[in-house]
Amino acid sequence: MDRSAQIACRGLWKLYGPDPVRFLERHGGAPTLEACREGGYVAAVRDVGFEVAGGEILVVMGLSGSGKSTLVRCLSRLIEPTAGEIAFEGRDLRAIDRRGLIELRRHKMGMVFQHFGLLPHRTVLDNVAFPLEVQGQARAAREARARQMIRLVGLDGRERHYPRQLSGGQQQRVGIARSLAVEPDLWFLDEPFSALDPLIRREMQDEFLRLQRSLRKTIVFITHDFAEAIRVADRIGIMKDGALIQLGTAEDLVMAPADGYVADFVKDAPRGKLVSAGRVMQPITGAVATEGAVAADARLEDVAPQVLAASRPVAVVDGLGRPVGVLTREQLIGLLFPPTRAA
Repeated sequence: MDRSAQIACRGLWKLYGPDPVRFLERHGGAPTLEACREGGYVAAVRDVGFEVAGGEILVVMGLSGSGKSTLVRCLSRLIEPTAGEIAFEGRDLRAIDRRGLIELRRHKMGMVFQHFGLLPHRTVLDNVAFPLEVQGQARAAREARARQMIRLVGLDGRERHYPRQLSGGQQQRVGIARSLAVEPDLWFLDEPFSALDPLIRREMQDEFLRLQRSLRKTIVFITHDFAEAIRVADRIGIMKDGALIQLGTAEDLVMAPADGYVADFVKDAPRGKLVSAGRVMQPITGAVATEGAVAADARLEDVAPQVLAASRPVAVVDGLGRPVGVLTREQLIGLLFPPTRAA
């Protein structure tokens, strides 16, 4: 496990049942899913491991019941894992006592969940300032910080409003502002936009990306929506039955799905927006007559007009302008419009 990562885990398990620790020991720390079910255990998280670098957005997704929300709660120790390691900034998170864990959450971690959890009897200003009040900050200092966060999420002028006076999107902004008030190094977001209407959801995704460009937080983001994942993620992990099936970039998942489950997730992905020319180019074999050139890191949707209009293969070049492959019209059509699988 890379302890230089902002947060990392290895061999992480969460089993629900009568004696999960002993059950794991009896199965050598690695029971199969079938063994868990036969033993009467729910395997919410099964042998998960990954690292998240500073400033990276890792999106974890899966169908309902796949274990993604349990995973993020294990990483923050809102739920105690059954087994495994978690390192936060190089520290063994599972070895930290309750007091130390509370301090970490107060000062280092931010959390936003699908249900906003705003205090209905408090104003926007007081809701955002609440975690700083818990820290013991003086009123003037915490309100000044809260006002900064309210401006950051675009809610100027609503400081004295109560949650009931806000739209769903505005309430979610308050939740985001509150989680940012403590200046967290690590941000856990568990389906933060899934309860919002589509237009508001898109607006909140834009707002989230704007904030990330400014703040560069390390983020673990949970969603079940692949379109949302590809908008916000640096890397995407897909879970099924508590296990992490595949972890990679959106391009990795689209071009090399680990199995049929992942393939079903990405079948409607916009390949033109995700896949680069360099990923799909054909090697240069011998003397090939080409027509024009495109950059290896250019997306297919950007090079499509040029490639489709060319009468010969188009050269794919690296950052120094050197040919590294070719892309043909026929190949591009096959990639952008793959044949559908028989039902």
